[in-house]
Formats: sequence, structure tokens, C-alpha cells
Amino acid sequence: MKSNYQKFPETVISGFEDRVFSEHTIRDFFKALGEKENHILVVECYPGVDDEIRQMVLQSFAPDTLIDSEDIFFDGRKLTEMMAPHLTEDRVRGVMYYGRMEDFVDASALKNISESIPAGGRTCIFGVGAGLIHPGDTLVYCDLARWEIQLRMRRGMPNFKQENYCEDPLRKIKRGYFVEWRIADKRKMKIFDSVDYFLDSNETGHPKLVPGDALREGLDRIARQPFRLVPYFDPGVWGGQWMKEVCDLPRDVPNFAWSFDGVPEENSLYLRFGDVRIEIPAMDLVLYRPVELLGMKNYCRFGAEFPIRFDFLDTVGGQNLSLQVHPMTEYIRSHFGMTYTQDESYYILDAKEGSGVFLGLREGMDRQMMADDLRASEVGDISFPADKYVNFFPCQKHDHFLIPAGTIHCSAANTMVLEISATPYNFTFKLWDWDRVGLDGLPRPIHIEDGLANIRWDRTTEWVRENLVNQFEVLCATGDVTEERTGLHEFEFIETRRFTQTGKSYHDAGDGFHICNLVDGREAVIESEEGTFAPYTVHYAETFVIPAAAGKYSVRPAAAGEKIVFIKAYVRNR
Repeated sequence: MKSNYQKFPETVISGFEDRVFSEHTIRDFFKALGEKENHILVVECYPGVDDEIRQMVLQSFAPDTLIDSEDIFFDGRKLTEMMAPHLTEDRVRGVMYYGRMEDFVDASALKNISESIPAGGRTCIFGVGAGLIHPGDTLVYCDLARWEIQLRMRRGMPNFKQENYCEDPLRKIKRGYFVEWRIADKRKMKIFDSVDYFLDSNETGHPKLVPGDALREGLDRIARQPFRLVPYFDPGVWGGQWMKEVCDLPRDVPNFAWSFDGVPEENSLYLRFGDVRIEIPAMDLVLYRPVELLGMKNYCRFGAEFPIRFDFLDTVGGQNLSLQVHPMTEYIRSHFGMTYTQDESYYILDAKEGSGVFLGLREGMDRQMMADDLRASEVGDISFPADKYVNFFPCQKHDHFLIPAGTIHCSAANTMVLEISATPYNFTFKLWDWDRVGLDGLPRPIHIEDGLANIRWDRTTEWVRENLVNQFEVLCATGDVTEERTGLHEFEFIETRRFTQTGKSYHDAGDGFHICNLVDGREAVIESEEGTFAPYTVHYAETFVIPAAAGKYSVRPAAAGEKIVFIKAYVRNR
């Protein structure tokens, strides 16, 4: 059957079609501003915006005076010194920075530059933090999605005010995640309501411009209806072949390991205004309309942060994931400044011969011997005998394995996983990586001592079997709908429900958002029970979000009488 997975989901925003500028008309917009006798144009940028945007603005606007906002910041060496406690020496992990962009600004330089702005003529202030110098007569914000930034860093782009072109991309991304993107998001939201135009700079050579009121109206609408994020797919050393077929991906790529299609922190949104499609970071929605999206209870608990993510792990025709453990809450808070940890589960979308999940410790294993063997494997003295210490559970399609933080685990080869997880970033303590290196030819980061400090040694075979494997409970069964509770464990804040149906099921997101995936069946239709949004169609393996403001809704098969199965996750608030 031909794949119907939609790789480019978008939300149509009507009413602004004649006010949006494509790559063919955007220069005319800046040229028209430049024809004003006296005008201050401020173009504030997210870190990572290409120099082509700067050249386009300058050529079109033709300013009499150009001010580079980078000059208000301390030099690159000083910035690194200031960030050092948050960057650490680790390749992937840092300590979360909760300060502001202004913390890295040289106050005297800012004062001098602000006072140097001419009283007349055309002035352009361009770059990161540009609006700190002057609010401008026209304020443009040049936005960029995090996945695109990561791709650019892999190709050699340095961090802000750095010359680390050839540095390990993982270290560049770490600097972005723990410091640069944090302060940039906070700064963006401070001025978000004042932005006159947003500039989409994600696609090189194809910039687009949308009025601020149009984009804000678009986010208001999205926060009240079902939507999908723009998925992205990435190869990995253990990657498989399943997503190539189901998600209709390029066949000439050796494998695809990950897909993030339900991670607002990483994914973007497509908004269509007539003939122009605008791409923005999905975090703009989370930060701009957190109550409408998350619900007040979740907002009070997590702040403007989307606490659940869905992603795919594909090892069908591939290899085992790394043997790993996630930190306990106290550890992630005290060591990395995070407020909650990565509890998760593996929902099995597909299982081939030999598939399974490594989960929990074997009864009677020797803790000290395991620690010694892990340390010996890290330096290459032995290959770690995982089967000696860790349980292996064969799996089949629609099994569900619960993985509270502190539980040693990994998916085995030939297993297609829908990972349902809390959202904290890259806090996977890899313990053993099966004698291999990454696609970059380097050993993948291993964190044995951190891992050993967080393994719950009492989670052995029988406890795991009784608490973490297929904990299904039928809650309601009618003639055409069966609702089951599938987890997660009481140690985890995520609740999951599975619906198997040929008819219509009814739901209410009013207490807090729902994030779902159609795990079986070709198509399903989501409809508002109160007529507040248009019917929305989803397809097999697609993740979709129901905001709290969407309220009551129903789900049914697109074709009458066909069976669908979908899994729904939400924050357990009771």
C-alpha cells in the first residue's frame, strides 16, 4: 500500500494573503522602506541566520548608516569565559542557563552605539539583539528553526561571535541548547508582540516575510485546533529501513535512525498564507500561547515548556541502540539545572525477527562486577556482556514497555519504536555502545559514572515484568470502541491510553493538551464536538497535537467501519 504519511504538514491561515512577501517580492518591501527620507530599520536575528539575509537587506534598503549589533556584545573569548560553567567539558551535556541576552552585552558599548545613531537619514541596525540598541521605526525579526541551525552547524557554521568552524558539531549544538537558544528565545518573546514583520530565513535563497499581526493571528488559531509539527529524519549508526517505506523517505540514504515529529523544542511549524508558506520554530507557539496550548494546570507546573515528546527509533534492518539509563530527578536538577527528567516508554509500532527490548537488571546479577565490566569495556579491554546483566524481552507489534528514569534499557535490532517521553534534551547516559563508533567516525559519548550513579539496582527481572511490561488495563469496551490504559508507571507523570475502534471515540483536552499517534489504520478524522475547528485528517504513524483550548473532540476512522488504533498521551494531573 502506498504511503500516505504527510512529510510537510501545514496550517492554512486565511485573510492575510495579499500582505505576505515571497522571495520574489521581499526585496521590493525593503526597497520601499529605503525610499523614506528618515527611517530606522531594525532587523533582529536569531543566532545562526545566514549572511545572505544581511546582504539582501542592505542591497534593498540601501542605508546611509549600518550598525552591526554584534558590536554591543563582549568579544568571543569573553563570551566563552562567561558561558564556561554552563558548557562544561562534556561533548553533549551542559548546565541550563536561565539568564538573559543582556547578561552578555557590554553596557558601555551599547551606550556609545545607541548614542551614535544619526538624527536623520536611513539607518539599519542588523543582527542578534539589534532591538537592544533602538526599537526602530520598523522592527523585523529574522527567525530560524533549531533543526536548520543544527544542520548548518554540521556544515561548519560557528556559534555566535565564535570562529569554531571545525569544532565537533555536538559541542556547537550544546552551546546553542544550553545558552544561546535559551537567551534568544527569551529575548524573542520579550519583543514578540512589537515585531512588525517576521522573516523566515530557514531555506537558503528563499526568504519570506509575513506581517507580525498575521503570524500572531496564525499562532492564536493553531493553539485552538489540532495540528502537526514538521517532522525531520536523521540517519544514525544503528538506524533502520522501516521509515523509508512508511514515511516515503529517500531510498538512497543508508538508513534513518530517528524521526522527531512530535517535539516542539526541535520541530517547526508550516503556516500557509495564500501562495507563501512560512516556517517558524514550533517553540514560538509554546512560548507565545502556553496556556491555550498546554492548559493552565500544565502551564503552572511546567511553565512555557511542552513536557511530552513523541519520536521514532528505527532499528528494522539496523542495530541495537546504545545500552543506557536516564538520570533521576534530583541528579538532573543538581547537575544540569533541569527541573524534571526523561521518563519514557517504548510503544512497539512494528517488530521483525529477533526484535525486543533490553530492560532492567537480571535477578542475582553482581553490581560491582557489572560496574567493573562497564569500565573495562569503555577502555576497550572487553566487550560488555549485556546478556549477563540485563534482561531481554522479545516483543511484538503493539507491546508497550515502560521506562521510568533510572531503569537500564535499549531497543534491540529489528524493532520499530514510538518513543513516548518527557522532553528534557540530551540526558541519556550511554553505558555501552556495542563496540562501534558514530557516523562521524568518533566514539559516541559514554557516561558510565553518571549512569552507575543513577541505575536503580532493585529493578530486576520480576519487578520489571510485573511493573513495566504490557501493563494494559481495559477501561471501557463498547461495540465499536475499546479504551485501554497502557501506562505509564506511577513513577512517571505521563498517562497513556490506547483506543481501538471502528466507531467514534470522545475526548476532552480542556484540562491539558493531548499528543497522539495513529499506530494502526490508514486514516482518522478529528472533529470538534463544539464546532470550534474544522475536521482534521491524520494518517498512519503521524503524531498530532490537540491543544487544551481545542476542548472536546472526537476521533473516528476516515472510512466507515475500518479499524483504527491510536495512542493518546497527556500529563497525569490527578
